[in-house]
Amino acid sequence: MKLNNVFKQATLLTLLLGTGIGVNGQVRDTSDRPVTLDSFDIVRDYRPILADAVKIRRSPDMANKREYMPKLNYGNVPDRKLDINTGLKELKIMETPFSEWREHRSNYVKFGAGNFNTLLGEAYFAVEDYEDIRFGGFLKHLSQKGVLEAQKFSRQEVGIFGRRVFPLFTLNGVVGYNGYGTNFYGVPENGDGATLNSAFEAQRFNDIYFSGELTSNFDPENEDALSYSLKADAYAYSDKFSAKENSIALGGYLNKRYRAFNAGANIALDINSVSGVHSPTGKLNNSIASINPYIRFKGANYNITLGANIVSEFGDSSRFNVFPEAEIDFSLVPEYFYIFGGVSGGVRKGSFKEFSRENPYLGPNLDIRNTIDRMNIYGGIKGNAGATFGYKVKGFYKKVEGLAMFANNLESPYMFDLIYDGEGDDAVTHLGIEGEINVRLSEVVNLGGRLNIDQYTMVNQEEAWHLPKMKLAANARFNISEKLYIDAEALFHGLSYARGWAPATSSPTPIEKQTVDSFLDLSAGAEYKATQQIGIFVKANNLLNTEYQRYLYYPKLGFNILGGVNFSF
Repeated sequence: MKLNNVFKQATLLTLLLGTGIGVNGQVRDTSDRPVTLDSFDIVRDYRPILADAVKIRRSPDMANKREYMPKLNYGNVPDRKLDINTGLKELKIMETPFSEWREHRSNYVKFGAGNFNTLLGEAYFAVEDYEDIRFGGFLKHLSQKGVLEAQKFSRQEVGIFGRRVFPLFTLNGVVGYNGYGTNFYGVPENGDGATLNSAFEAQRFNDIYFSGELTSNFDPENEDALSYSLKADAYAYSDKFSAKENSIALGGYLNKRYRAFNAGANIALDINSVSGVHSPTGKLNNSIASINPYIRFKGANYNITLGANIVSEFGDSSRFNVFPEAEIDFSLVPEYFYIFGGVSGGVRKGSFKEFSRENPYLGPNLDIRNTIDRMNIYGGIKGNAGATFGYKVKGFYKKVEGLAMFANNLESPYMFDLIYDGEGDDAVTHLGIEGEINVRLSEVVNLGGRLNIDQYTMVNQEEAWHLPKMKLAANARFNISEKLYIDAEALFHGLSYARGWAPATSSPTPIEKQTVDSFLDLSAGAEYKATQQIGIFVKANNLLNTEYQRYLYYPKLGFNILGGVNFSF
């Protein structure tokens, strides 16, 4: 039984590591790595309780994270939900029916094509013949070309992964390469109607990465368990010009549990260097070390955490900060209604890799800085109603130093600079509300969504450039049958403001505030399993065929559709 539990946890860890990076551009295939579906023993009803911000184990925040967005994969993995137990009844002795042995297939290849010259090729291979060892590899190519001149996108991914389960701990890792290519196809015009971008320069990002982790295995029978983890992340990231970033991050955590009491600490060290940036030498050494000691009292209906986050920034500049860490989570109605709240703070590393992933149209000689959440006070409610409805509502108040924003360059407005607002006591105030919901109407229909409302009070900048005040993401899944699955998504961004090129030639400055209109993007996809080995899929994006912009001068693709086949073996 213990080995079975170890194998289940190792499988979950591998699913996370096997994920690929999603696709920028209009086709949002954002599964980070190809995944497979393993079997599980169900020990309770399905309850869609939304995840807490902090659990008993809180690892150092070294991994690259994305903002929440609805994800729609080209190939849908069957997601069989559990029946709800509505009552007990007498068991009847029945003859066991004959069951046919079904071969588990985790390897697949996929091919697809669509309008806008869309081409997709994908493959995933894994060796799962051993109970405590799993390894494999994956590769992928996706490319598109829009109707505008130089409106091109392409992405390549390749990697290998592995996992080894030992009696006391699990060791897993992945090494790979990600490539993304596009062009500066934005076409701003001056007051005379002449374009300010005639070169349409190409841009290419290359990312070679490694991630590995050693994690202790969970023992539910040991009330005084000692849990631990050691993690290493490294990458070499560069663009087509002179910008390069190298990072090595080491971290770990240690947690000692004694019944309802926990004590532990998270430790992280991130050595980071960037070249081709705005500095006297053209290079920046931006490294961070942190330690987060804490104590936690966890009972059946409460969870109280007290600690501190001690962060040291060093390299070309140095800064030392100590932030409080406190959180309380209390159940007013167990499993149905919880209240939570807390206060925290920390440092968010300024990373060229993360900035360019969010906006690939960055110009040269960027100003890279860290962002400090000086104060983050939050609170809210969460819970579920039975096994079919989960919810979470959270409000927060932040004081932010060095809020990073994208602003159009003064000389080349089709490129973007990084600018910041808030320093010292004159910090940006960020008020926000976050809401999440997860509903299972039946075995056939599953719904989910997330709402973000943000309000910024700036210090020096006129607006929070390219930061919308409202974002809504919703998704639905329909399990029509064991062979047919349908997904749908909706993404709404409220209006935002950009520092764009002024159309009037007589203007004393070439820059003025411009509006980036709100937009609604609807997508849908389906997959039909024709046989056990062959599946047919289709994915349609931007069903309303709107030419919206996320960043000024860069319209997205219109209605586009992709279809193809996959073969599992």
